[in-house]
Amino acid sequence: MNVELSENDAGGAYLLICDGDGWREAIRLRPGQLVTVGRSATNRIVLQGEACSRNHCELFHTPDGWKLRDLDSRNGTRLGDEQITSDHLLASGDIIKIGQCQLAFTDDLEQAPTPADVGVVSLDGMTATYAGSGPEGEESVILHRSQRPEFLTGDVTSNTVQAELTRLYQLGLEMGAAKSRQDLIDVVLQSLVRETVADIAAILLAAPDGPEFPAPVDLHLSAWHSRDDLSYRRVSDNLSRAVLSSREAILARDVGDDHQLAVFDSLGEMRARSVVCTPIHHGERMLGLVHLYATNPDNTLDKHDLDFTLAIAGQLASALDSQLERESLKSEVSQVRTVNQSLRKQLATEHQMVGESSAMRELLDRIELIAETDASVLIRGESGCGKELVARMIHSNSPRCEGPFVCLNCAALNESLLESVLFGHEKGAFTGASERKIGQFEQADQGTLFLDEVGEMSPAIQAKFLRVLEGHPFERIGGRKPIQVDVRILAATNRDLEEAVEDGSFRKDLYFRLQVAELIAVPLRDRREDVVPLANFFLNKYVEETGRMISGLTPEAEKVLSQYDWPGNVRELQNTMERTVIFCRNEVVRASDIQLSTLSNRLPDAEPVRAILEEYQAASLADVEREHILTTLDHTSWNKSRAAQILGIERSTLDRKLKRYHVARPD
Repeated sequence: MNVELSENDAGGAYLLICDGDGWREAIRLRPGQLVTVGRSATNRIVLQGEACSRNHCELFHTPDGWKLRDLDSRNGTRLGDEQITSDHLLASGDIIKIGQCQLAFTDDLEQAPTPADVGVVSLDGMTATYAGSGPEGEESVILHRSQRPEFLTGDVTSNTVQAELTRLYQLGLEMGAAKSRQDLIDVVLQSLVRETVADIAAILLAAPDGPEFPAPVDLHLSAWHSRDDLSYRRVSDNLSRAVLSSREAILARDVGDDHQLAVFDSLGEMRARSVVCTPIHHGERMLGLVHLYATNPDNTLDKHDLDFTLAIAGQLASALDSQLERESLKSEVSQVRTVNQSLRKQLATEHQMVGESSAMRELLDRIELIAETDASVLIRGESGCGKELVARMIHSNSPRCEGPFVCLNCAALNESLLESVLFGHEKGAFTGASERKIGQFEQADQGTLFLDEVGEMSPAIQAKFLRVLEGHPFERIGGRKPIQVDVRILAATNRDLEEAVEDGSFRKDLYFRLQVAELIAVPLRDRREDVVPLANFFLNKYVEETGRMISGLTPEAEKVLSQYDWPGNVRELQNTMERTVIFCRNEVVRASDIQLSTLSNRLPDAEPVRAILEEYQAASLADVEREHILTTLDHTSWNKSRAAQILGIERSTLDRKLKRYHVARPD
């Protein structure tokens, strides 16, 4: 049986009070003590319910034992199912019924009847509390226990309930204006001292990373407030433990003299006459406790104070949980910002442009001039020569450097997918669109959007893309809400856009819109003095990543690297140095450690395969280009990939030229 004893003594007679679910309190009955029961607050056991008279019945001790007497109550007192009309001698196990309330008399707590045996029913609004032994403080008791403020379940139109709700609403506004956790706690404490008769109010909280079900020792005093400079002393662990385990607020009287609920060197010094201890919990997680103390025996805490404190504790729990969540999010945002800054620095280091040639110095100077503006930039150059790196440097040195840098390869997506990735889509816009997706234009807002292989865009996407470049809002696929973004566009291509404009595959107005500023990424074979510095840069990078003990390149290795044409440009050099670090077993990289690609050895020299005409012949550039392409294809037996490599163009560009010149492979 799980009940609260009102004192430490064992043995004797007891009266068990029911709360509707089971026996809640066991009251020790003392010989010579009159125990009155009724609705009036002057009774020792107070029953709050219309079925109970103000002075309903009483229990008193005689030489024969404990007897029950009805005090001419309106609805009578029953013993079991029999209504008593005269003094009745009680036997252990007797059940006293007053309306729907049931009290059990027993002389052995271990043999006491169980609620199931006696058919305990709901109190139907009746609550039973024990009012103690009076002002002389002979015995301390628990007066009320509650999990929910009573006025919140009452008639909301009553003036009393409306007044309470108004006070709670005002407190909620003050709590919402609190800037910090400590401000929030101070607001609550001031309200408790102002609205109740408590002399001291305190809040004890568990650590945010503490156990989900804390013990009293896990609670730490956050703050306290008093009326007359009284010092705070913690309530006993017994009472705190009872509140933490039951999640019920408790109102107790004469706590200073209670062996179970008090600690003599703390509350005894304070002479607390009444105390309210209320749990602060959000869902299943227990956050802490609220303690209220009243030291004046003529102005003790009551049920109203308990209900008000319980309501405030509920508000405080929600506010603390929100405060913890905000602090957690703030901490996470701070960590993400720190990591982001670190990654930006790391990215800037890893993607720095290395080179000493005049072409590289000129490119860096132009980047510095262009980065200061917000102009669109067209970056041209062969595959692998660092067009994305140029774009990153422009972004890193621009006023938008703190904004996002978003990359998209237009050649890697078909038309419908490219439109979805660029502009986003709403849920249900097409088959497979299970949720809304933010497009890369929105992701790059206040930053930079880099579009690689921009020449591969379809005409339909080019038209929508141009409108956004001109400052018009756009809509997600399947959406109706116009979206306005502030994005700088950097575009890159290795395609002949002028030719694409001529043959109608690329919009002229989009071409001029993109070519506000133009940068050329020079191929590595045209700036050979940059090969060795780049090789050393990549060597040091991969040595650091792998932990290999390699100090540098031998002169012979540098010569091998410098004489190679690098058809794959910087990307090929980077991959070559990574492969070299992996397989090198020496302290320095020798010429024999460098494994160059065999692709260039299988391709003929990129020199004109037809001799220059000995005599001048009048011919247009188109005719010369057509003849040169045909001669190169003949030389490679119409291997278009090899021919495109020799011509220095993409395979797709070669196909477009053949289509333009109406050339087909001969039978």
